[in-house]
This record gives sequence, C-alpha cells and structure tokens, in this order.
Amino acid sequence: MTGTLYLVPTPIGNLGDVSRRCAETLAAADFIAAEDTRVSLKLLNHLEIKKPLVSYHEHNKKESGPRILERLLAGESCALVTDAGCPAISDPGEDLVRLCAGAGVPVCALPGPCAAITALSVSALPTGRFAFEGFLPAQKKERRARLERLKTEERTQIFYEAPHRLRETLAELLEAFGPERPLSLCRELTKLHEEILRLTLGEAVRYYESNEPRGEYVLVLGGAEEQAEAVSPARAAALAKALIAGGMRTKDAVKQIAEETGVPKNTLYALVVSEL
Repeated sequence: MTGTLYLVPTPIGNLGDVSRRCAETLAAADFIAAEDTRVSLKLLNHLEIKKPLVSYHEHNKKESGPRILERLLAGESCALVTDAGCPAISDPGEDLVRLCAGAGVPVCALPGPCAAITALSVSALPTGRFAFEGFLPAQKKERRARLERLKTEERTQIFYEAPHRLRETLAELLEAFGPERPLSLCRELTKLHEEILRLTLGEAVRYYESNEPRGEYVLVLGGAEEQAEAVSPARAAALAKALIAGGMRTKDAVKQIAEETGVPKNTLYALVVSEL
C-alpha cells in the first residue's frame, strides 16, 4: 500500500497561524520534505515536533522528487512544506504533485495561509474574478511579453515580488497599464511591519522614488475596464435602416449609428444605400 503526500501550508509570517490539523499532520508524517530545512526546523521547534527532514526545492527537484516518490511508493507518508504559504502554488511542489499523481500516490491538500488570497481580501479591489500571476519572468523580454498579454485582462491580477526588484517591476507595470490603474501594495503580510498601500501605479512609482522597498510584496492590480463588444458593419447597417424606416433621413441615420458603433461612416453609408 502506498503512502500519502500531504501538502501542508505554513504561516506566511505569524507562527500563530499554523492550524491544529497542520500540526497534527506534520507530527504524524513519516518524514517532511522542506524547501529550506533550516526555516522548517524553526516551525517544528515551535510546535515541539521532531521529524526527519529532506530537502526539496527548485534546484534539486529532479533528483529529490524521485527519491521522495520512491519512499511514498514503499508506504511512507510525507508532508511537503515551503518556507511560507501553500505548497505547489508558484513553487516546485507542483512537480512533485505531478509525479505522485502519475504514479497513483494519493495527494491530500490541507487549507491554510496563502499570501495571494490574504492580499486580495484586503486590496479593496474586485475579488469575484482574479488571475494569479505569481512572479513575473526574470528575463526582461519575456516579462514585457507577459505584461503585453495582460493589458486587456479584466480580472484583478496578483503578482509576487521581492524588494530588490520592486522599483523595476512597478516601472514596467506603469509602462504597460498606465498611471491610473489601481494597485494595492501588500508588504510583510501577517508580520510585525505589515503595510497595505492602496495607490495608482503612478503614485506607487513616485512613492518608491523616496522610500526604500523592504520585505516581501504582493501586488494586487486592478483589471482593465470592460471593453464594449464590437458592432459589425452589417449589424450597424441594420440599426441605421431601422431609423430610416422610422422616418429619419438616410444621412442623419448613418451619422448617428456611425458615432454610436464606431463603424466608419462611408462604409456604413455604402452598405445602407446598397440595400435600400
């Protein structure tokens, strides 16, 4: 019988946020796979839990993942943790989950702290529909291409960013989305120096010209304004003909519908006249 991989969320800043179920799962697991064993050891010491720790992170996942899977297939249970937040969300845990799913190993996710959802909830921006983007690509060309694709995204967008890259990222967001786009800058969530700044992109860039970025950031960006559905020339011609049938002069009807729909007046006039 195979073991189970447990995805155990850890506090994003305040150790008091660890749930009883998460603590019980860590205590019951045969071993714990950690992004940074030194960070996880502090949490385990806080919970007075002693368990074998193995390293699993971006730079060793190709070697460590199969070894963890082998132990799971042999019947051991493993708790996967990251330094903070939910495993497998914007981190290499997703690769281990994929390995386990392909091998038929059960995966159980526990609910708990998540920086993206915490930031979204206090952003004062629409929360009904959102897009989690995580960290933008490191390469400038790829980063700008991603932002270009997001220009018309109407959902609220969530990004993670490190302090040393914040100014550069804000400048690129400003270039892509304009100075008036609303932004919530969430810094050091759940920690002693937690700070929420609700600004426009233009205001955010100016603010950090004279203030040094400190701590980890979650950026919650307002979506693009909803675009009106384009009216086809044929539909515009039908609208103009309806006005003409009601007694309006052809010239006036074409002018009105062209202004309302954005269909060029000459194009619309030619269509209307050809069908009268």
